[in-house]
Amino acid sequence: MTKKEQTFEAALERLEQIVAQLESGDVPLEEAMTLYEEGVRLSALCQTKLSAAEKKMDEILELDGTLREKGGSA
Repeated sequence: MTKKEQTFEAALERLEQIVAQLESGDVPLEEAMTLYEEGVRLSALCQTKLSAAEKKMDEILELDGTLREKGGSA
């Protein structure tokens, strides 16, 4: 990989900036489309990172033996 992967926090911060720009209504159409495309990409990246973190947490809990069966009671 030649480019360092963006962190969740950096991607979320940039996504928030894009949303603010688009919501301002002061962005020309072509720039808005470019920003929207970047926002969709960042949103997908954030979702992927969140899913990976959730999976990792599940694995940690399973190793610790504290994960309860889904749908079961204590």
